Amino acid sequence: MLPIAKLIAFIIGHLPLCLVRVLGKALGRIAFRFDKRHAKTALENMTLAYKGSLSEDAMTTIARGVFENLAITGLEFMRIPWLTKTGLNGYVEFKGIENLERALERKKGAILFTAHFGNWELMAAAYGLSGFPIDIVVRELDSPVAEAFTAWVRIASGNRLVEKNRSMRKLIKTLSVNGIAGILLDQNVADVEGVFVDFFGTSACTNKGPALLAQMTGAAMLPTFIVRHGKGHTIVVGEQVELIDTGDKHADAIENTARCTKIIEGQVRAHPEQWFWVHRRWKTRPSKAVNREP
Repeated sequence: MLPIAKLIAFIIGHLPLCLVRVLGKALGRIAFRFDKRHAKTALENMTLAYKGSLSEDAMTTIARGVFENLAITGLEFMRIPWLTKTGLNGYVEFKGIENLERALERKKGAILFTAHFGNWELMAAAYGLSGFPIDIVVRELDSPVAEAFTAWVRIASGNRLVEKNRSMRKLIKTLSVNGIAGILLDQNVADVEGVFVDFFGTSACTNKGPALLAQMTGAAMLPTFIVRHGKGHTIVVGEQVELIDTGDKHADAIENTARCTKIIEGQVRAHPEQWFWVHRRWKTRPSKAVNREP
């Protein structure tokens, strides 16, 4: 099955970009119409997030755009194995890459945190192709074929994969040699894995690992997002996040996670149609002992 998947990727990956966008947009609209479960989740999430500040029609328009973005992203994913540094010209541009270069001058490594936003897979590939290979934290897929295919695409640009459940030790090693770790910080986690921080005015259980990793290693934490616009994409590398260090490891992890989450929220508010609203971000709810120290 893997060779067949690669053949399909080869065919789709060599279609003209204009056709990919048209086809993806059409597939996204079809998915929005028939995938009632995820469409409902997206609308429920927006209702919770915007708290009446957006009309139902506006939220429906955003949700449709989310499905279109995801469909185009899926087709663009097939292009990654054949993408070259030269191929990024006119397709993907960087803004703020000097922020990452400045962070690496400290020789303590860098943690790039981002969200399921725009075409996040293309962003990782662009970093690798541009001479900034990343150790990407991933969760293994249930299907062996899907996992093998996805891993093949992700490492094609020179990046390395780190399985989520065994990531901390490997990332510490990466940062110790001034490497770069890439972590998605916008998904719901179990309360034993995360801390509750504000996200769109509602407590959201968020992975505390990146904040703890930065505290342990002294690595810089920088936000990065890829924004889809017209025919191309812009990767924005933000300035290093100012982290607190009071000596209270648990309290610091909460505050630093909150600061990163607020940055993600700002990006989602700016381009809501490019975020992964179909995920149940607020699924884990706090108990009475919120953010208790383990």
